[in-house]
Amino acid sequence: MSHENTESLPATNPPPAHGTAGATPPGAKNDAAARQGARPAPPYPVAQALAPLAASWIALGAHFWEWTEWLGVGTATPTGDSPAYAILLGAVFAIWLAFAGGAWFAAGLRAKVRHNGPLLTAGILTAVVWETVTARLGVLPMPYFPGPDRVFGVMLDEAPLLAESAWASLRLLAIGLGCGGVSGFLLGVWFGWSRRAAYWGMPVLKFLGPVPATAWIPFALMLFPTTQGASVFIVALASLFPMVVLTASGVAGTRHSHLEVARTLGAKPGQLILRVAIPSALPSIFTGLFMALSASFITLVVAEAIGAKAGLGWYINWAQNFAEYHKIHASLLLMAMFFSSLMAALFLVRDRVLRWQQGLIKW
Repeated sequence: MSHENTESLPATNPPPAHGTAGATPPGAKNDAAARQGARPAPPYPVAQALAPLAASWIALGAHFWEWTEWLGVGTATPTGDSPAYAILLGAVFAIWLAFAGGAWFAAGLRAKVRHNGPLLTAGILTAVVWETVTARLGVLPMPYFPGPDRVFGVMLDEAPLLAESAWASLRLLAIGLGCGGVSGFLLGVWFGWSRRAAYWGMPVLKFLGPVPATAWIPFALMLFPTTQGASVFIVALASLFPMVVLTASGVAGTRHSHLEVARTLGAKPGQLILRVAIPSALPSIFTGLFMALSASFITLVVAEAIGAKAGLGWYINWAQNFAEYHKIHASLLLMAMFFSSLMAALFLVRDRVLRWQQGLIKW
């Protein structure tokens, strides 16, 4: 009786075989997912691609066309004889034309064209305004505010001297930042790990650290027999304070749970510092390194003015003595490019070391 009841129960329907009415064709789900996830290629940014080219033509026209004489306005201030500014504008036009043309065929470049086009256009038009209010209309008096043709002409005419000065500044910066950065890192690890060291060392650091490094120049000149040694000491002192404070803060902020796990696994004190505390403090260490680099930039110019025979700071002081302000502007522009490149390189190192924080802070 039970056997008959069991046989009378409805059988469970088996899964439909391929090819039946209720079955899903093979690959249909993948095709639907692909259709939903696929994004159309972004349209070509015509306006962003053409704007820098048009701005370059406007800049070249404003540079070569004697429109002030045609309108009967402006001053008789002659422009520079160097073709460096015109060459730069032509190079910008050619490079952007190739870049925008490549974006027509490569969809991956279109986002860069859309992002960089307005910025490049604004930069070129700024140069047009710069030349208009200085060399053309004379709104800003000469020789204190030279035009871009004279400034870029200095970069071409005195390229060897500027390259030598940039190399001297880089060498001084590397030695000073290396001494101050390494010393600040070691002291920061010591203060952050040892409570006794922090008890005695941090009050001294908090008392002397906020004093500007340039205030120690008379002491540095008495302490070191050469001006080169005094300059290195000033740059190192400027980078020491932020490195110590932020490294100590990062090491002291290491999670106790991480340390306890490492101790449970048999880690010794040296391994706790090298394998746990320092890796955990790397974000703070890089922040201190950025602040140390910025402080070194500020101090470098002053340090090169206390008797150095080369460097960008020395070049500015030398040009000021002869009232050659176009050379001062050229050195300031070169210094901005020089320091920005170093900061960008440091950000690349940071993004490579701290990949889990990549993109949180951009330069």
